[in-house]
Amino acid sequence: MPDSQSAYRIKVEPIAGRVTARRGDVILADSRSAKMMHETRLPPTIYFPREDVAALNGDRSDQRSFCPFKGTATYWNVDAGGKTVPNAAWSYENALPESRAVEGHLAFMPGVVTDYAAEDGLPGRTADGNVSGALINWLMREAWLCPDIATLTRQLGNRFVHDSIAVSRLNVTIWSLHPQIAGSSHVWQRGSDDVKVNSASHENLRDDAYINSPIRYVSEGMGGVRQPLTGSYADHDVEFNFPIMADLKAEGATDYVAMPLPFSNGQINVMTLASDHPGGFTTANLGLVFECSAVISRFYEVLTQRTNAGVLLETYLGRRTGARVLGGEIRRGDGDDIEAAILFCDLRHSSRLAEEMPREDYLALLNGFFETTDGLVREYGGEVLKFIGDAVLAIFPQDGDAQQACANAMSAASRIGAAVSGISVTGSNEKLACAIGASYGWVTYGNVGSADRLDFTVIGAAANVAARLADLGKVISRQILVTDAIAEAAPGELISLGRQNLHNVSEPVEVFAPVRDGRRRMTA
Repeated sequence: MPDSQSAYRIKVEPIAGRVTARRGDVILADSRSAKMMHETRLPPTIYFPREDVAALNGDRSDQRSFCPFKGTATYWNVDAGGKTVPNAAWSYENALPESRAVEGHLAFMPGVVTDYAAEDGLPGRTADGNVSGALINWLMREAWLCPDIATLTRQLGNRFVHDSIAVSRLNVTIWSLHPQIAGSSHVWQRGSDDVKVNSASHENLRDDAYINSPIRYVSEGMGGVRQPLTGSYADHDVEFNFPIMADLKAEGATDYVAMPLPFSNGQINVMTLASDHPGGFTTANLGLVFECSAVISRFYEVLTQRTNAGVLLETYLGRRTGARVLGGEIRRGDGDDIEAAILFCDLRHSSRLAEEMPREDYLALLNGFFETTDGLVREYGGEVLKFIGDAVLAIFPQDGDAQQACANAMSAASRIGAAVSGISVTGSNEKLACAIGASYGWVTYGNVGSADRLDFTVIGAAANVAARLADLGKVISRQILVTDAIAEAAPGELISLGRQNLHNVSEPVEVFAPVRDGRRRMTA
């Protein structure tokens, strides 16, 4: 528990005598009932009863802001010398218990008032203490050791409890850079070592459960949320009525707060706290969390950036390749010479389809082709290295078993061929078609390119032969063509088509294809 000298505090005291607020020669407010609010690390603020604000024109603006100790601020436009000053004053129409003394009073934004005058003088500023305690020590010395978001959330929740902050539930929602996952909530509950991770898809953001949630409210920049769940404030002055609050109240929660965790790029994430203490959160304890929220946010940002880096590399480079880049293989020439089966799958008639089909339909068709191919490549232990226009380049590293790598490549090719042939072209009776080439051999697997623009890929004869086999398949109307190494390991029956001349390949290559006419497999 923070001591009295370091605790976050709010104090409201009446100002004796007459107080006026002027903007130049114009009196904005004149009152004998003004009050001054002292809040930790903020300048003192003078609040006037609304009826004593002469410049108020009754025009509320749409702007809102949030304070976990005072509530949601309503902003007002004021008249000053015939000119309207927008968002010049604010008030708390439904102040939280800590600040009930200024409910319905107005204060002016910095710069609006040019002169305050008090006939008996204004109270002096209350001295601020230093924020300290177990939570601060942990943030300064140990939080950086947390390896992931779940660990940070668990230890943060335990630290809140250790510092006598009555938190029964902590939820941290972080938005992600992921093609399928919009964000994830990490939920910790007191007494449990588990952190439950709930991921939401981009489609989930259209659901009522999200739309009617404090997570959306805070994430979209509408401020924070503070709602005591028991007592007179909860019974008569309910400002927020999100369904999650009723659920938490049924579980014994007495107070709830949701505050933004902004990242340096402007992304607004959310931290929510629920208390089950009979009195809810104290100003001192909630103030400690509020004071530390920017530092807490930076720890989450670091871990999120690490996660995002891995997700983006895996998304754009593939799991195996992305891990190598993240592991430090980032210079031109970094990489290995490895043995692998290479598969090249090229969509047929795509130029014609692109011209004939509406753009959206064609892109949907192309994405369906890519998704089918990628899924089957991964099912057989391979990895798509890149999508090249309307073609797919995939690798099956031998990993100590060359025959298995070749068998996997052939199985994937067969499955891909059958699956693609079952995809209908929108608006016609036509089915998709593809040409697949597969080869095995030594390739260089690593970074190539310019000094500042690199591509992690495979180069070598096996990659070139796989691509040329796909080209040949288009010419001779064969869906799958493979080299002898693939044929020897393939579980199905293939037939030799003899030695074929391939474009830009110096020596003829014996080519094999699946049997179509019932002939048994032939070997050279």
